[in-house]
Amino acid sequence: MLWAIISLAGSLNFQDIKLGVKWLIAFLCLTIFSGFIDSMLQEFRIEITPQITTLFFVLNIAIISIIVFVLNIYLLTKRDEAKAKVAEMSTLLKKMFGRYLSAEVMKTLIENPSALELGGERRKVTIMMTDLRGFTALSERLEPEQVVQMLNAYFEIMVDLVLKYNGTVNEFIGDALLVVFGAPQEMEDRTQRAVACSIEMQNAMVEVNKRNSAEGLPEIEMGIGLNETEVIVGNIGSSKRSKYAVVGSGVNLTSRIESYTVGGQILVSESVRKEAGESLRIDTQRDVFPKGAESSLRIYEVGGISGRYNLFLVKKVQVLSTLVRQIPLQYTVIEGKKVGEKGLEGYVVRLSKSSAEITLGDPAELLTNLKLKLKNVDEQLSARDFYGKVIKHSADKENTYIVFFTSLPPEVDAYFQACRQYDAVAIASEDA
Repeated sequence: MLWAIISLAGSLNFQDIKLGVKWLIAFLCLTIFSGFIDSMLQEFRIEITPQITTLFFVLNIAIISIIVFVLNIYLLTKRDEAKAKVAEMSTLLKKMFGRYLSAEVMKTLIENPSALELGGERRKVTIMMTDLRGFTALSERLEPEQVVQMLNAYFEIMVDLVLKYNGTVNEFIGDALLVVFGAPQEMEDRTQRAVACSIEMQNAMVEVNKRNSAEGLPEIEMGIGLNETEVIVGNIGSSKRSKYAVVGSGVNLTSRIESYTVGGQILVSESVRKEAGESLRIDTQRDVFPKGAESSLRIYEVGGISGRYNLFLVKKVQVLSTLVRQIPLQYTVIEGKKVGEKGLEGYVVRLSKSSAEITLGDPAELLTNLKLKLKNVDEQLSARDFYGKVIKHSADKENTYIVFFTSLPPEVDAYFQACRQYDAVAIASEDA
């Protein structure tokens, strides 16, 4: 009986306690009733033989046992139901908050509630920043519902890959993604994981664009920047509203590195190259001077990683077609967020689907961003701005560069592809 009372006292459900008290009162009433019967027998001078005493004792024990048994069964059933409800609620909470917190952050908070307190710690981490090329201009031409649909489909695939490599999704910034490897949980091979994850993400863009095409949406391209750095990680904000975040100059530097990328490219800092070691396949390297930096920064283009992960970028083959008639254009140089006022003239010499060989009016540095528009075309087409990034010098041609298109309106793209098709037909006719 004592065990039943203890079990009852341990129940947090008020209705269960109330019902248990009723059972206890019933037991006390049974005991009082037994005493009353015993007194009545003595009053009427009915001889209480050992057999009668034994019978009453056995009867009381039997009734008490039945009460205790039923009560325990009831309590166990209610306890199992409570456990099931707790498990169901826990699953629901994980599903709800898992959409807003990374699995690692959520797990840390569940295991260590004190982690909810404001504060942080210094930690070595590898930071990944991704961004879609020309998405702002693209979103202006689409309906809001299409923009959201495209982003959700894109993030669905990218986030699954981040979680596969135990990365922490720290922030969605429009079409950009900020990911941390090495926090909140320590990760010895964080840099290699970040590189391998980046390669898989770039290769997965084929699937992203396949789905976009099926939905009648345009293709998109992504750039990725990686940086190994020391940051402050922890809960930042107020007691009413806070978030798990990373803070430090290394975060801004990662964003700068990513800004130098073109679609399908992965650029990493010197710190990533050193930490990852000889496992990286470096395709190119260059020195850049980010805005606000006191010295130049060397960045590396990664094409693969060997060893445990053994992954390589699947690159599209870009065939530049020589144009029979060069395409005249006007351009201005973009520095940071500003567009130069001076308009210069140039012309397209060769053309592929996403890049072109362009002769510019002035020399240009590698990774320079250009704002361009077509000349000698109808007014509607000439009003369409498009953007590109200088990625390579053309051999033996003065002021001629390979420019990768970072944002290309469909009207301009259609015009370019028509020019390529026309020149291909013209060349075939001449050969005939």
